[in-house]
Amino acid sequence: MEWLDSIKWDRDGLVPVIAQEAASGDVLMFAWMNREALQLTAERQQAVYFSRSRQRLWHKGEESGHFQQVHEIRLDCDNDVVLLKITQLGHEPGIACHTGRHSCFYSVLRDGAWQPVEPVLQDPATIYRQPKP
Repeated sequence: MEWLDSIKWDRDGLVPVIAQEAASGDVLMFAWMNREALQLTAERQQAVYFSRSRQRLWHKGEESGHFQQVHEIRLDCDNDVVLLKITQLGHEPGIACHTGRHSCFYSVLRDGAWQPVEPVLQDPATIYRQPKP
């Protein structure tokens, strides 16, 4: 795929990705994609990321049910950052963060300390499947 060759992948074969809510303009999260994840995202029109901690593809919502419908994929002027314009879907629409919040960017620096300013919309313990014994 020629369009994938235009991207400046880092030495690990990854590119940083920002997920922005199409309707509000809110920045919901930051993640990474490898070539396969970006190709699958374009094909499925649902966000697929690469989890560096798990070293595998991660279809956003695979455990939580909070999927990201992709409306547009953009590339920055240096060809080294991808922006996804998305709609956050799920049982509780609008939850993108594993903490149960709308956005992963929920803390603000005030008086020399990080303070959460976004409410928890759903208890994370109720979002993610618990491992079976």
